[in-house]
Amino acid sequence: MTQALDQVSIDVLRGSVHALCGENGAGKSTLIKILTGAEEPSSGTIEFNGVSYRKLSPSQSMGLGISAIYQEFSLVPSLTVAENIFLGREINRFGFHDISLMNKEAEKLCKEIGVDLDVGTRVSELGVAQQQIVEILKAISKNSSFIIMDEPTAPLTIKEIDVFFNIIRKLKESSTTILFISHKLEEVFELCDQVTVLCDGRHITTKDTKTVTKAELIKDMVGREVNDIYPHKSSCKNETILEVEHLYANKLYDISFELHRGEILGFGGLVGAGRTELARILFGADHFLEGKIKLFNKSYCPKSPDDALRRGIGLIPEDRKQQGIIGNLSVKENIVAASYYDFAPRLFIKEKKVREVANKFVERLKIATPTIEKQVRYLSGGNQQKTVLSKVLQMNCDIFIFDEPTRGIDIGAKQEIYSLMTNLASQGKSIIMISSEIPELMGMSDRIIVMADGRITGCLNKEQFSQETILSMASVDWNQEEKL
Repeated sequence: MTQALDQVSIDVLRGSVHALCGENGAGKSTLIKILTGAEEPSSGTIEFNGVSYRKLSPSQSMGLGISAIYQEFSLVPSLTVAENIFLGREINRFGFHDISLMNKEAEKLCKEIGVDLDVGTRVSELGVAQQQIVEILKAISKNSSFIIMDEPTAPLTIKEIDVFFNIIRKLKESSTTILFISHKLEEVFELCDQVTVLCDGRHITTKDTKTVTKAELIKDMVGREVNDIYPHKSSCKNETILEVEHLYANKLYDISFELHRGEILGFGGLVGAGRTELARILFGADHFLEGKIKLFNKSYCPKSPDDALRRGIGLIPEDRKQQGIIGNLSVKENIVAASYYDFAPRLFIKEKKVREVANKFVERLKIATPTIEKQVRYLSGGNQQKTVLSKVLQMNCDIFIFDEPTRGIDIGAKQEIYSLMTNLASQGKSIIMISSEIPELMGMSDRIIVMADGRITGCLNKEQFSQETILSMASVDWNQEEKL
């Protein structure tokens, strides 16, 4: 039996922002569940504000002022901001919900953390960043003095992250304690006072962020020196294998570019720039209105994702849980899902061959699973991503589209995916990589195309790469440009 946590001891200082880091499966989620009362520890104690507890119930945890904000929001889209903040704790008057008073109290909370938000707006009308703020307002409204944030910036753009960080700093000024869980080490060093590393359910170290280096922290997390996070060496050839000319579609305007054999072509931009929409068109999930696409110098207009896969284009989607994996199926079934009919001539499945292929990819990509029969929903985020990769690799595509390939996965799994991409490129495969992480884009791409408002705003060669240039191109207000 594997222990999710083994003799873990952590001290978190009042009014600090304390980072919790570690690879997927390190025990971070189990610790959150214990602190919020969702799980009971088998031994040890939880000391909060000088009082020791052997275990906490959910209501007891909430009563102590402990709240958690997860990657998946727990909001009701049809309700307003104020109604979501007080959901289950509505302010009543004469037996009815006092909407006016709830709005007034919600506005007070907004002022406390310095945000401008219309509390009467339905949550369904808000962007991701604003929904994240509503989750924080919910926690504050419960008089939470200890807030756990699990990968809170994963869905946010660079500008939204700045706003979010300012909110956290305001919370810190009011002596609110934050346990900040993140795979993004840049955020840990910018925002946090201390950092604790877990590995295989054990406490490895707790250090001040001012006295530890990024290299030391990575070594603590993965258990080895990581000298070259981005291993890519260019294998790009002059041969053009994909050509897009003057493409128009929903939210896309006059898109033109070329992809070469063995190239890793990065696509940068803010959320909503149109990068995912372009990926879906290339993969046959959506259709374009005007323009031309050529694949190996022949007209390409895929009717469906299956058609795209059969013609050599595979997509590793941004949302692996909704679009990449089938959670209640096994690792084995997920790996062969796109090519299942290849294993079933005359309707009889070649189970031995299926198992051979599944085991090959589990070994090749180092998918951490006790068996290929394990339901994929029980794997860590990094291992789910590797399962999606295996499914596409099994189709032996010529072009791989990676949409946010390392979002929400740990540094060790990231490096493994980078190495896989590098190996694919060295074999003559071509890669389109969509990423919101600029260091990742610059570290892995041969060229970078930047998009804003559904248009291409720049194309950069390696020697032109810089964070400032990419941010500037990604932040172009096209409507304002047209007015000028």
